Amino acid sequence: MYLSNLLINVGDNPDRPRPGRLWLRNLYRVHQRLCMAFPSAQRKQSDAQFLDPYNPTDFAQRQVHTPRNPNAGFLFRIDPQPGGNVVILTLSAIEPDWDYAFANAQYLLAAPPQCKPYAPNPAAGRRLRFRLLVNAVSRARQQSVHRSGQAIDEKWVGKRIGVASDDASLRNWIDRRALTSGFEITDLTSAQAGYVFVNKTGKSGQGYRLRSVRYEGTLQVLDAAIFRGALLTGIGPAKAFGFGLLSVAPIR
Repeated sequence: MYLSNLLINVGDNPDRPRPGRLWLRNLYRVHQRLCMAFPSAQRKQSDAQFLDPYNPTDFAQRQVHTPRNPNAGFLFRIDPQPGGNVVILTLSAIEPDWDYAFANAQYLLAAPPQCKPYAPNPAAGRRLRFRLLVNAVSRARQQSVHRSGQAIDEKWVGKRIGVASDDASLRNWIDRRALTSGFEITDLTSAQAGYVFVNKTGKSGQGYRLRSVRYEGTLQVLDAAIFRGALLTGIGPAKAFGFGLLSVAPIR
């Protein structure tokens, strides 16, 4: 596995955004550009300088539009940084070719991409700091209760419904997902709920919202094998839009 950091050129004035800031507003375009780091061998050979138009089939060789596992696929997360900077963190099964992906869009980057091998293997009982951005939803059941306290309308049964914004609901959601992912939350320092707007066409009124929650805190590994699987494959749905990547670091 490989872990990459991309520092995006967002400029220092939000009222006069750089191309990088505009690019980040369209998650379809972000995902598409990241996919370009995994070109097929034929694409690299026939168009070494990335001069030909983008063709999705040239970037779908076992790494794109495929179930994530130790040998295929990638995850990413957009992380705001102190001072207004923005970093895209990616975790990929194979080494990405960022030079190729941004060959015709160097202006989006504020610095050369950083990439390093990543082989997590934390033992059971290990405590770690974590960060996670998820599409926090659950399948509505017949007996589910809406955040207003009323029973869920039958038309929503079986569909994904975003978690409520109160502290108890946010904590309950991550606690349940943690246990099925091989760990438990020992200290939840932040749970920021919001929405991510997705618009594939770019036309006004054509998009939709996805429930998002950014969690930070500390965790303890309960089952090393299951936890490693969660690190490699992500947590929750909507991974193509930057959700699900669980990143961890030692506690200092």
